[in-house]
Amino acid sequence: MTDVLRRGRASLAFSFLVQGVAFALLVTRIPAIQDRYGVSDALLPVFLAAVPILAGIGSVTTERLVKRIPPSRVLRWSQPVVLLALLGVGAGRHMAGLAVALAVFGLAVGALDASMNMLGVSLQRAYRRSIMLSFHAAYSLGGIVGASLAWVGARGDLPLWVSYLPVVLVLLPAALAGSRWYVDGGSETAATAPGPAPAAGGAGAAAGLTWMLPLCLVMTVTYIGDSTVSNWSAKYLQDVLGSSEQLATVPYNVYMVTTLLGRTLGDVGVRRFGAVAVVRAGTLVAAAGFAVVAGAPGAWAGMLGFTLLGLGLCVLVPQTFAAAGRRAAERGGPGASDAAIARLNVFNYVGFLIGSPLVGALGDAWSYRGAMLVPMVLVLVTLMYAKSFAPEPDRYGGGHERPRTADVGRGSNGL
Repeated sequence: MTDVLRRGRASLAFSFLVQGVAFALLVTRIPAIQDRYGVSDALLPVFLAAVPILAGIGSVTTERLVKRIPPSRVLRWSQPVVLLALLGVGAGRHMAGLAVALAVFGLAVGALDASMNMLGVSLQRAYRRSIMLSFHAAYSLGGIVGASLAWVGARGDLPLWVSYLPVVLVLLPAALAGSRWYVDGGSETAATAPGPAPAAGGAGAAAGLTWMLPLCLVMTVTYIGDSTVSNWSAKYLQDVLGSSEQLATVPYNVYMVTTLLGRTLGDVGVRRFGAVAVVRAGTLVAAAGFAVVAGAPGAWAGMLGFTLLGLGLCVLVPQTFAAAGRRAAERGGPGASDAAIARLNVFNYVGFLIGSPLVGALGDAWSYRGAMLVPMVLVLVTLMYAKSFAPEPDRYGGGHERPRTADVGRGSNGL
């Protein structure tokens, strides 16, 4: 039965990687998409804002869906839809077609993100040790691969559909094949988790989720920080720190690489020192990164700041999902865990929507150096709520990690 767990973990990690590739291929080719469809600079923010808004709707809808069907089935069919919608973005000819493709992409991404993290949390519960960061490391790796493929397409001046089609043809059947081994968290999985048996009520027990508010705030401020890097790092390096246009493309790549590194090593830190210590350390490193960026005398110092940001921010999102799923399961079982994750996932998109306009408005009205201090202060709020990440009644790591258990989830082999 342990093989079932291992296959489930590998197949889910591959889904995270595929999602990282797809999302990077979309966001890194926005200028090409704008040129293809003739989207004006005034209209572009509307299209970009629609994707996270619809993703939030998709995440909320997933909360309802998983009451009737397992999260594995939602993930199995939402991932192909995301890939086909990406192809639709590249193959369309009219602005109406772009709007439809982006709408489908946004709704499917919300369902995909929510269901992936539901399965990740349930697998971590079955393993009884921290593995959540490894899934998000796979996403970071996918982002690097996707950004590299986008660079090849842009350098070769390839049409969007030519860049996207081979990726979809390879990843879509591979993702469908791997979905056979997804492992859902059933009642048996929850029964093996440490601590007392969950209260009756299942997903209904998740109705009173006021305890989640600190985690929702942490998710929001983390994505404000992340969107600041993804949307403003190149402009900041070139316009404020005086770098060349070529060098200005480097900070985001550095950020993604250090995010991958931090997440690859992060589970070891959680097992060794506990989630609270890792979250506090990540928060302080991220705040230091924003401080270095704001005060950087030149481009290379700014690059150091973005490096620190990658190492610090990368641990916060996986640990926030893990904490929400764990605490909800302690109160109401796996159904409550899935509901909590779907709701928490919405604040991913809230932070993304707030971050870029906030920094842009502050930069125009004040200064971009000063604007970088605002996400720094917001991220530091996480320190006030770090205890929300403490497992109850036990914790991962600290020399008290429980041994691996046999798989008790149910494989997802049927349609």
